[in-house]
Amino acid sequence: MFLWLCRSLRVCAIVAAVLVVPVFQSAILGEEAVPVKPVRLIFDTDMGNDIDDALALGVIHALQSRGECQLLAVTVSKDNEFAGPFCDLVNTFYGRGEIPIGVVRNGKTPEDSRYIQQPAKAEDGGQPRYPHKLKSGKDAPEAVGLLRQVLSQQPDGSVVMVVVGFSTNASRLLDSPADSHSPLKGRELVAQKCRLLSMMAGHFPEQGRNKEYNVYIDAPAASNVFANWPTPLVASGFEIGQAIKFPAISIERDFLYVKYHPLREAYGLYQTMPYDRETWDLTSVLYAVRPDRGYFGLSSPGKIHVDDKQITQFTADKAGQQRFLTVNPEQIARVREALIQLASQPPAH
Repeated sequence: MFLWLCRSLRVCAIVAAVLVVPVFQSAILGEEAVPVKPVRLIFDTDMGNDIDDALALGVIHALQSRGECQLLAVTVSKDNEFAGPFCDLVNTFYGRGEIPIGVVRNGKTPEDSRYIQQPAKAEDGGQPRYPHKLKSGKDAPEAVGLLRQVLSQQPDGSVVMVVVGFSTNASRLLDSPADSHSPLKGRELVAQKCRLLSMMAGHFPEQGRNKEYNVYIDAPAASNVFANWPTPLVASGFEIGQAIKFPAISIERDFLYVKYHPLREAYGLYQTMPYDRETWDLTSVLYAVRPDRGYFGLSSPGKIHVDDKQITQFTADKAGQQRFLTVNPEQIARVREALIQLASQPPAH
């Protein structure tokens, strides 16, 4: 009798909680509250050059599983045949193998990378360790053509582009002519369909600015994007990711929910474990999807340009549409914890 009573009380308590929570949430949110629409996201990456690209893609999938974004396409600026297949296998691992992938032609850094090549070729018992349809980047659509196709299909002013590698594809998109997907030239298409460019590029400390990899590898492309991108642009400079490192202990412990995890395997292939790695690209993704959570500060509005030494310079201007991220010690701790939780989140399927 006592056990039956306890169980009955427990059930009543659960039912009451279920009934009360929506009322409580409604009271907090107010009658006018409406669900926030997922951010329509395009991810442009130089996958294979640094491991932060792989973790950033994992973060995107976690955010999509939470209903916060929708990954429309992945485009690759590293001209290596395994970069596209690695993106495909990560997408497939998270249950989204249908996401289109475009790859640059005649791009930068064709060098091989262990962390993309080995997982793409890995087999167990004669079967791919990480299933994926794209076997070579040479078989993928050209990146700019895919960008134009995807953008043309989106509502006006709805797309956020995240560029965390070279600006090659973004620059070529701006300069692209009208085609079968849209009668608009590239810059006009971007102006119509995009609302923000969140990019990992540049270096913006008050003193001692240096060349930054994503900029100087294709400096003409970066210059073109900073000069001609028609929407608001927010850059996460080298100093932001440098201040927020992803801990090796998370890789060692938080990704063990499956025997083979592509992000854990790739991380171990990139450098000898254990090591903590800067979160450069992850910060651009986090800002793109959660710009209003207080994770970062923002500079004043202005204009970014690449000088003759390939260093990014910022000029304040109230009419400017470009800013760069800032971060304080409290935000560093918050961002690190958020990125650990998101990157290690299991697939939804």
